[in-house]
Amino acid sequence: MNFLEFLNESVTPYHTVDVLKRFFLQNGYAEQKLNDKIPSNGGYKFFMVRGGALVAVKMPSKMTDQSKFRIALAHTDFPTLKISPNPDKVSCGVKKIHTEVYGSPLFTSWLDRDLSYAGVLVYEKEKCIQTKLVRGEKLLRIPELAIHMNRGVNQNGMQVDPQVDFDALLGCEKECSESFAAILQRDLSEGERLLDFDVQLFDAQKATMGGIHDEWVFSGRLDNLSSCHAVAEGLLYAGDSEDICVACFFNNEEVGSETREGACGNFLHSVLECTMENARIPSALSESFALSIDMAHAVHPNHPEKHESNHAPVLGGGIVLKVNAQKRYASDAVSSARLKLLCERAGCQLQTFIMRNDMPCGSTVGPAISSSLGIPTVDIGEPMLSMHSIREMIARKDHDDMIRVVGALFNKM
Repeated sequence: MNFLEFLNESVTPYHTVDVLKRFFLQNGYAEQKLNDKIPSNGGYKFFMVRGGALVAVKMPSKMTDQSKFRIALAHTDFPTLKISPNPDKVSCGVKKIHTEVYGSPLFTSWLDRDLSYAGVLVYEKEKCIQTKLVRGEKLLRIPELAIHMNRGVNQNGMQVDPQVDFDALLGCEKECSESFAAILQRDLSEGERLLDFDVQLFDAQKATMGGIHDEWVFSGRLDNLSSCHAVAEGLLYAGDSEDICVACFFNNEEVGSETREGACGNFLHSVLECTMENARIPSALSESFALSIDMAHAVHPNHPEKHESNHAPVLGGGIVLKVNAQKRYASDAVSSARLKLLCERAGCQLQTFIMRNDMPCGSTVGPAISSSLGIPTVDIGEPMLSMHSIREMIARKDHDDMIRVVGALFNKM
């Protein structure tokens, strides 16, 4: 699956799942429902979808009493601006739409950008509720106040008020009299009535290579679509063994994961219940291993003081082991040691990150899954700059390394 194309198509969690569905179908996976009977062996490959989340599974050719799980975890969502349920506003002859902040985006990066909208429409047809993906073709914009009207901005920084400054300009009032819901209705066919929508803004600029030797990737949504792509590609390396290989793509990590599509929900456990007898699952999980894959902070070349000096990963220096004494990451000494052996077998470099003691540390889906399922888990990621900006950057080499490490997890331990 071409990485840049994946980034360009995956403009919302729902679109990401749609791309992943097509990818897995093309590689011999079948879509299943939770109440479907799943063959317990024979190398059967399947996936299940729940909204903006997906879990893909490759069964072993022969299940044994020693069969366990090899699991890779990622998330499909990213910080963004979601269009509110009643977004329509008019000001100074301009039609605007109001947005809500989702997650913790870098506010200033959303100003003066070419934006569009995408998401899922929920509609009624023949008395049944159905859904459809939507992706707008028109460009929107959130303009910043000119320097002439904010003279101290270069000295004091732009102070963004998300309630006021994140109304996106849709068009001139005289040319755009329709409500935003009416605009979305155009994407439905005759006999389909829009009931609701989950639509967000996204950076319309396409992903591209950068650097003198094209060694970097510049794109929106790298956190955490890079991990999704690496997990999907890595699952193709799954070998013929007695273990069950599982790739998880959760939604809503950026807002705490406590949703039915998130890591704190029951989606993964419900899928695992389809793969073996329930009584065996706890013991199998305790002998299993999971990679929680999210992005990591590369040291900023202009601000190296922001990192703990002995734990400052660099772009192109290999994947990153993420450790935190407050257990914001799931890594412990044993799971970290297993990762080190995995990297050696994959021939990949490994760096280590901890947050400075005087700065708060973010978290991942790792602790939620490790604590709820009792599975040994290690948190890892690709080093990146501009995390949570509308436009982020990574090194191509680190992404290739991540694919190899995930492939090694699924191929042999």
